[in-house]
This record gives sequence, structure tokens and C-alpha cells, in this order.
Amino acid sequence: MTTLQGTPVASSFPMTIDGTSIDTPSTIEVVNPATGEVFAQAPDCNAEMLDAAVSAARNALPSWAKTTWAERQELLGRIGSVYLAHQEELARLLTAEQGKPLSRARTEVAGAAYWFAEFARMTLPDLIVQDNDQAYIVVRRVPVGVVGAMVPWNYPVILAAWKIAPALLTGNTLVLKPSPFTPLVTLRVGELMRDVLPPGVLNIVSGGDSLGPRMSAHPGFDKLSFTGSTVTGKRVMESASKDLKRLTLELGGNDAAIVMPDVDIEEVATKLFWGAFVNSGQICIAAKRVFIHESIYDKFSEVLVRLAKSTPMGPGDRDGVELGPVQNRAQFDRLCGLLQDCKDRGFNLLTGGEVEKGPGLFFPVTLVDNPSDDSRIVREEPFGPILPLLKFRSIPEVIERANASEYGLAGSVWCRDESIAMDIARRLQTGTVWINQIQAVTPHTPMAGHKQSGLGVENGEEGLASYTLPQTLSVKRAA
Repeated sequence: MTTLQGTPVASSFPMTIDGTSIDTPSTIEVVNPATGEVFAQAPDCNAEMLDAAVSAARNALPSWAKTTWAERQELLGRIGSVYLAHQEELARLLTAEQGKPLSRARTEVAGAAYWFAEFARMTLPDLIVQDNDQAYIVVRRVPVGVVGAMVPWNYPVILAAWKIAPALLTGNTLVLKPSPFTPLVTLRVGELMRDVLPPGVLNIVSGGDSLGPRMSAHPGFDKLSFTGSTVTGKRVMESASKDLKRLTLELGGNDAAIVMPDVDIEEVATKLFWGAFVNSGQICIAAKRVFIHESIYDKFSEVLVRLAKSTPMGPGDRDGVELGPVQNRAQFDRLCGLLQDCKDRGFNLLTGGEVEKGPGLFFPVTLVDNPSDDSRIVREEPFGPILPLLKFRSIPEVIERANASEYGLAGSVWCRDESIAMDIARRLQTGTVWINQIQAVTPHTPMAGHKQSGLGVENGEEGLASYTLPQTLSVKRAA
């Protein structure tokens, strides 16, 4: 063991395959985005090791699928307890590799524990279609089989829980791959689960850029669950089509927030500031286009500017920091490219816009003043702390503009008049619309992207059922 800021944490990070510790001949570097320094090495899974992980999951499947629903519920509850017992260790690892403030990392670990606890309460009862003298027909749910799960770098702990909990509860076995940028906390979770789950039920592998495509093409998976960009999701779907793997794809978003003129400006601006910039904007359901009614645009923008200037940014393990760095160099460079495009087009920047050179990947909170709808900053998903503020005049106009996107993940409407807000919400082409709140995600509510924001469902009963296949049993009875 070693320490991070005085807290003991693991010093080596092996993979977990068939309940055992697996090291690899080669490794990948893990960089602290706040310092630019390599602080750890993670295993680089090769093709043979991936085969071994899939075989372990396949071999464990029959006995795991035969366990009762109640037994699996109990084990999910135990998993959540392990997360809480190791909350500080996992949170410090998460901050070191992802960059987010330690308080937010603790919340993410606790959120994962909550997800397991809540999924442990869920059921998928059989559906009796007919039960009379003529026939007995029942529809039951059976496991899909071996699931390959791929988790992104922005919320590696909670988004892994979104996949592990429903997959295991429904009787599947799992091979899970974290992002190469944030593998450590997931590898550590794999170690901790060895004392909870039977060998082969949950296998954790890590590796470089070649591992994801190798997983999506692997014939041993019955289902893939992927969270990440739309571009990569399309490649996963193409690869999975070769043997008709089942898919859950939670992809990109360009969420619109619509602010009506009757709101409490201070209150709503504060909520939307964090709705846009929590985790330094690196969240798929962040507000990424804020449409503000022209009558309150200036005052609303002033509050956002004040908040941007007063919110501390820095290394996540530093006291008082509320915004951390961008997680990786590729994303940082992409944000710099979007910023330069704004400058080249002559857009006014209300705050931010000057990126300091340094080893840490710190991108200042930047507010772009009413750019044109055809600009990159409006059309593309930034996935970072840069936000376009857009004026609108009428409801029909703002609905048309909000819907003018290839994405349809989520959105929000801010209005004192609930009937008006509901009317706007119903006309938005997104899977989720929040009214006078944002990012109110629970284990019990389905999350499904429309358009190019995804395929399938995560969370809720529908998300749970997506890890199963329906089986209809039909018995003819004597007349």
C-alpha cells in the first residue's frame, strides 16, 4: 500500500480475471491531469488475456444464472457496503486519475453504493398473460449471457455501477473495461469484489486504445454496454452487428436549457451554472446550450459571469477547489480548438478565454455571448467548461432551435408556470427533460437517448430488463 494525501491506497493495480490477480507484460501510463505527471501504471490487457476473461465469464454463467433473485439482491447490497467501507481510498484514487475535487469524488463513490442498494430492491416479476382452462401463458425474463461493459473517464465509478448492478442482478456475468485514462479505481474495485462475488462473475480488464475495439468485436460477448462519444458508439455498433450482439449505447449530448422570463434570476442562474460546469463540464447531461429569454438575458448573464469568476479551480485534492482540470490532453486540445474558433469568428467572450500554459490541464470557465446557431460551439458537444449563451424571443422559436441538433439526450426548462414548462418539455426531442431542476437522475428512472444520443435504456425497470431476454412459456390445457 501507498498513500495519497495521507490516505492508504493500493500501490499496484492488477486486473481481475476469474477471481484472481492478473498482471501483464506491458502497462499503460496513468497521468494526473492536475500536474501532468505519470503517477501509476495500469495493466495493458492483450488478446489472450481478454479471451481468458471472456472464458471465465462464460464458465461462471450457468451457476450464477441459477442463483435466486434474492441471493443476487443480497450480493448487490454487500457490494454497495464495500464501496462505502473503502470510500476514502476510492475517492482519492478517483481524484488523482480523473481530476475532480475530492468532495465530488466522495459523492461519486457514495452514489455508486446507493445505486447498488437501490437496484438490490428491484424485481422483474413474471408476466402471466393467460391462466384459465384453455391455456397458461407466462413471460419470464432470462439473462442475456456474457456482457462486455465499457466505461468512460468522466464518471468511472458511478457509470460502472450503472452497468454492473443490472447485469449481475439479472443473472449475467461481466467483463468490464474502464477508460485507459482512468483505470485505477475500477481495477481496485475488481480486487475488492473478489471477496464478495464468485470467480468469473465480474472480471475487470484494462488497456490502451486497442482493447475497446477488441472487446466490441469479440464473439464471446452476448451484449455490449457502452458509454462514451457518439462517434465511438457508432463504431461499437458496427462491430457488434457482425454477430448481432445486444447493445446499450449511452452516447453524446448537446443539452439545451430554456430559461423563461418569469424565473428567479439569481436562483436559476446558480443552478444552471452548476448544471453546466459540474465536473468542469465533463458530463453527458450537462447544460451545453443555454437559451435565455431576451428580456432577462443581460441580468442572467451577469450572474453567470460572477459565478464563473468566483468559483475556485485547481487540483482536486486542494482544499476549497470546486472545479478541477480537464481530464486528458486530447479533450483539452479539442476545447482549445473550439475556443479558437469562437475567437476567429469574432464572438464576444463574457469571461474566460485565456488558457494558461502549464503542466496541468486547466481550462477556464468561458461564457460565449450569443454566438450564431451555425457555429461549432453551438452545434458540437464541448464536454468542458465552455458554454454558449443564446438569446431567444418566442416559445416556438426556441423549441425549433433547441431541437435543431443531431443529439437528444436530455434538456431542461426553467419557468414558474408549470403548464407552460410542461408544454415546452413535451415538444423537446430528448429522452429526458427536467423542469426547474437539472441532472435529477435516479436508479428508478429510465435514461434513453433520442436521435444520435444512444440506443437502448439505462436505469429503471426498462434498463434492468435490457439485460434480459423475454422467454414465453405457453401451455395448452385440456378443453
